[in-house]
Amino acid sequence: MTDDVVLLNVPVIRQLYHWDCGLACSRMVFNGHGFIVFCRYLHPVSEEDFQSACWELKLTESVWTIDLAYLMCQLGVRHLFCTQTLGVDKGFRNQSFYKKHFETEEDRVNELFLKAESKGVVVKKCSVTIQEIQNHLVQGHVAIVLVNAVVLVCELCSTPVKYCCFLPVGQKCFCRKPEYQGHFVVVCGFNRGTGCIFYNNPAYSDRVCCTSISNFEEARMSYGTDEDILFVYKDS
Repeated sequence: MTDDVVLLNVPVIRQLYHWDCGLACSRMVFNGHGFIVFCRYLHPVSEEDFQSACWELKLTESVWTIDLAYLMCQLGVRHLFCTQTLGVDKGFRNQSFYKKHFETEEDRVNELFLKAESKGVVVKKCSVTIQEIQNHLVQGHVAIVLVNAVVLVCELCSTPVKYCCFLPVGQKCFCRKPEYQGHFVVVCGFNRGTGCIFYNNPAYSDRVCCTSISNFEEARMSYGTDEDILFVYKDS
């Protein structure tokens, strides 16, 4: 690991369902070698603690980035959630990806944003540069990033991830290609020389993916992401 090449040892954990990529990314962060996050009682975060926190936060089949920020706070993890929208963008109502849960989720998510400061959840309305992400990685920290999976392309994978819904192996997908498919990944490294970003994709369990900075930027800045990025700090 140097200032020009960083690849943090973060385990790849596969999501179990089409909706829990954010929770899988959180598990990766908690279980990283040399990146074990300690909760307020100074014990490693166990699966039991993790499940208990998810239950208390009532995380169901619609997990937003603000939910992951609350999860970090619940487990005593230092974090910073950066986003372009402090609440729900009403334009998402017309997107097929959000349409199913929009009516029931809009008020819930807006309330989470309103109560964030009083709950100790750190949220900042801002745009993040690729240089800021790289500086975060150089210090040994990782980030959970919301991307448009339709746009994100791994240069190392021989076959692209099914954009449909990240269905379990063996199940066929009959979806038409959507304009936007929200998906969380863990950014764990970069190579300045080759201009690439390394990330763990919870759609897989056996590889670290790699894409160009330009492709990564396009994927994380697509309409629908709000440029959401959750910085997580190992010195929690």
